[in-house]
Amino acid sequence: MLDQGHNKTLPPIPAKRYFTIGEVSTLCDVKQHVLRYWENEFDNLNPVKRRGNRRYYQRNDVMMIRQIRSLLYDHGYTINGAKQKLSGEVPEKEASKSYQVIQQTRIELEEILDLLK
Repeated sequence: MLDQGHNKTLPPIPAKRYFTIGEVSTLCDVKQHVLRYWENEFDNLNPVKRRGNRRYYQRNDVMMIRQIRSLLYDHGYTINGAKQKLSGEVPEKEASKSYQVIQQTRIELEEILDLLK
């Protein structure tokens, strides 16, 4: 599982069996059209559809959406990178381009620090 530290600003998930798309939108701080898009992109996000094609999300769906949100918004992953991360295909530290950029910047800063000494 991912670090839940990034979800501290999100409200707690109530003890309910099903949630509407509006409730999930509020709980996860994501717009409804984004949730619908993520349903198409992430295979493991599959809410129950009932009468009138209404979506009902379960608690595990809400937790998955929070993970996806954290990967995309907090960690800077792309949709494809988040898919790979959730499926476990990518090693932890090599998963994001931002990590590589940070590492390269750190090396360059250490070299500059050595020159200044």
